[in-house]
Amino acid sequence: MIPFPNIDPVFFRIGPLAFRWYGMMYAISFISAIFIIRAVAVRKKLAITQEQISDLMLYAAMGVIFGGRLGYVLFYNPSYYFENPAKIIAVWEGGMAFHGGLIGAILGGIYFCKRSGFPVYAVADVSIVSVPLGLGLGRLGNFMNGELFGRASDVPWCMIFPGGGDVCRHPSQLYEAVLEGAVLFVILWVLSKRALAPGIVFWSMITGYGVFRFLVEYTREPDAHIGLLLGNVFSMGQILSLPMILLGGFMIWRQHKVFSKT
Repeated sequence: MIPFPNIDPVFFRIGPLAFRWYGMMYAISFISAIFIIRAVAVRKKLAITQEQISDLMLYAAMGVIFGGRLGYVLFYNPSYYFENPAKIIAVWEGGMAFHGGLIGAILGGIYFCKRSGFPVYAVADVSIVSVPLGLGLGRLGNFMNGELFGRASDVPWCMIFPGGGDVCRHPSQLYEAVLEGAVLFVILWVLSKRALAPGIVFWSMITGYGVFRFLVEYTREPDAHIGLLLGNVFSMGQILSLPMILLGGFMIWRQHKVFSKT
């Protein structure tokens, strides 16, 4: 067993104001994404200005917020929110779904492309490279908060989380930070340097995330109010990730096939 570090979620206080590590992670992700998108855009010779990148980030961020919340409401706890509709907008109480946030961000990106006259795949392949960094940092924030911990385990590196009882558990947040963050970022960064069919980098992100999330879910504690589904085998995260794997894999094959004929 490795002791949980018990990091204070708040790293700085000024009177009633509390600045949290979780928020800091997202701030770093946002700033880093701007530089990554700019670097990849220059390499890909995509004529997008700094102001346009900021607009893209704004639309994507709005999509993440609205899509993430709506996804949580519909996928993870619909009965509660249908009975308490006023709680739907109570985002400060927690409850965001990555899969819904991803759909929202994609819609925001498509709106930006239509408004600015950019090909959708050209922007998608450039901007998607920055996403794993945000995912990885977000999972580190989850770890610092001691939330979204893993299932009970006796592996040598298991931890006892403050909200997980006296049971030693997988630090699944760190697994996700490595796989969905660092590893996926390296994969996309390498792919972005190659002359590939439009959309390959984007769909590689979709497929890669789906695969890594599906695997890590075997070590992550299922949501208490949902548990395991489909014969007590799969978590909601796995059910939502499976379409990403299937659709992403198909689209990679399709785009490669179409591009190879041109």
